Amino acid sequence: QVQLVESGGGLVQPGGSLRLSCAASGSIFSIYTMGWYRQTPGNERALVATITSGSSTNYADSVKGRFTISRDNAKNTVYLQMNSLKPEDTAVYYCNVVFVNALGFRHDYWGQGTQVTVSS
Repeated sequence: QVQLVESGGGLVQPGGSLRLSCAASGSIFSIYTMGWYRQTPGNERALVATITSGSSTNYADSVKGRFTISRDNAKNTVYLQMNSLKPEDTAVYYCNVVFVNALGFRHDYWGQGTQVTVSS
C-alpha cells in the first residue's frame, strides 16, 4: 500500500507565500515523476508543476516565475514553494506521484488534496 500525505495549505493574503509538501511512503521501488495539480469548483484538475527523477521541471504558464517545485529523493517528498500568490491561485492542490513498485508495475497515485485560499 502507498500513502501520500500532503501538508502546507491554508489561508494567505495576496502577495504572500505558502509551501506545500507531499511525502510518499509504502511499497515504492522507484519514483518517476512527482507533481502538483489544482482544481476549482466546476473545473477539471489542471497541471501546476511537475518534476522528473532527473529534476527536469515543467510549469503551467500561469505560475511560471512565482512557483518553484522541488523534490527530496531520499525522503520521497515533493515540495511546491508558492510566492506572490494571487486570488486566482485559490484551489484545492493535489499531489501526484508516478512510481514503480518492487514487482515492476507502474502506478499513478494522488494525494487527498489541500486547500489553498488567497484572500484579503
